[in-house]
Amino acid sequence: MSKARAFRLALIQLHVSSIKSDNITRACSLIREAAKQGAKVVSLPECFNSPYGTNYFPEYAEKIPGESTQKLAEVAKESSIYLIGGSIPEEDAGKLYNTCAVFGPDGSLLVKHRKIHLFDIDVPGKITFQESKTLSPGNSLSTFDTPYCRVGLGICYDMRFAELAQIYAQRGCQLLVYPGAFNLTTGPAHWELLQRARAVDNQVYVATASPARDDKASYVVWGHSTVVDPWGQVLTKAGTEETILYSDIDLKKLAEVRQQIPILKQKRADLYAVETKKP
Repeated sequence: MSKARAFRLALIQLHVSSIKSDNITRACSLIREAAKQGAKVVSLPECFNSPYGTNYFPEYAEKIPGESTQKLAEVAKESSIYLIGGSIPEEDAGKLYNTCAVFGPDGSLLVKHRKIHLFDIDVPGKITFQESKTLSPGNSLSTFDTPYCRVGLGICYDMRFAELAQIYAQRGCQLLVYPGAFNLTTGPAHWELLQRARAVDNQVYVATASPARDDKASYVVWGHSTVVDPWGQVLTKAGTEETILYSDIDLKKLAEVRQQIPILKQKRADLYAVETKKP
């Protein structure tokens, strides 16, 4: 059976509050709305069930499966969609991770991506943040298959690492999804630039799902969930409010771009390589 050449993607730019149960309920209702509008693959933002901050992670952390992911499994099945569960603080064997759980249309857990690169930065006078104060990094790359294409996953800071995207492209991914929460310093500087770079370097679609902006939060996010095509063009971009962003992903366009500028076939494996150290 040949794969469908196009499908609708929805990114949920959720307004995240300090009340976990409200976040989960509102996320599920927006997921249902996206499915009603024809979305086949839906993504929530990074840290969708908890405010973003090292002091919040231990308090909001849960096991997988747990309260939040159980609800996601149910709504994925009910809506018959592929659901990329943004991320949640996950607790496992005494360690905390920033984790994205993906569910299939039958409600099964397809893959669990733990953020590989922790957000530890220091821009003097602007922002200092250390995820590693409370979180541990994941140690595996994560892809999953849909009837449309293979999808590669990263969370926020993972997007800065070109090697991860290159390996996903080598593994046949045609869409990369990064739930992320950039801030008012890195957002205007790099958010769109990084997505366009990953897209054009690998001739893939790149999508980012951010929380909505809350100016009263301790960590103010940039917002602007985005979809970029394999030509590096921004197809659609949200503002800062809570919204659902839709984009039709056309895999015929991807094939055309790769035919016109066949860089993936022209790489000089005799001179250089990007390789994985772990499966």
